[in-house]
Amino acid sequence: CEDYLFNHVVRSWLFAARLGQLRNIDHDAEVVAVGTLLHDITLNERFDGPRRFEVEGADLARTFSRQAGIDERRAQLIWDSVALNSTPSIGLYKEAEVALCTAGVCLDVVGLGYETIPAAEIADIVAKFPRLEMKRRMTRCFCHIAQTHPETTYDNFARDFGERFVPGYQAPSSVDIVSNAPFEE
Repeated sequence: CEDYLFNHVVRSWLFAARLGQLRNIDHDAEVVAVGTLLHDITLNERFDGPRRFEVEGADLARTFSRQAGIDERRAQLIWDSVALNSTPSIGLYKEAEVALCTAGVCLDVVGLGYETIPAAEIADIVAKFPRLEMKRRMTRCFCHIAQTHPETTYDNFARDFGERFVPGYQAPSSVDIVSNAPFEE
C-alpha cells in the first residue's frame, strides 16, 4: 500500500470514529475499523479486477474478516462498508457501521461533514497522517480504472474521471443498457 493511501484509510477511520462519538451513534467499533481501514484495498494503479474496485475490495475484506473469526453478520457489514464507501447517496443511509465508514471516507476525500469535527482535531490528524498529494494520486488511480476497465465505471464516480481526463474514454451508458434490454416493448 502506498503511503498516501495508508494515510487516507487511517484518517478516514479516525474521522469515522470521531463522527460516531460526536453524533453519539451506537456502533460496532471493530466493524467500523476493519471496513474503513480496508475500504480502498484495491485502489491502486495495478488494479485489474473484472468488477468495480469497491466490489473486488469488499470481497477481499469479507474473506479476511471471516478468516479472522468475525461472524457472518459483521462480515457482511464490512462488505457493505467497503462496497458502498464511495456511494454516499446509499452508504450514509445504511447501518451505523456502514454509514460511519462512508462518512469518514467522504470527510477525508471531499470534506463532507468537515465542520462537525473541531478544526484543531482535523489538523492534528492530518499532521500525523499527511495527505501526500492524495488528490493527484487518487486521480491517477481513478483514471487508470477508467482507462483499463471502463465497463466498471458507467454507474459510479470513476466515470467522471474518465470523461474529464482519459482521452477516448467510453463507458456503457445506462440509457443504452435500458434501451437494449431484451424485451419487445
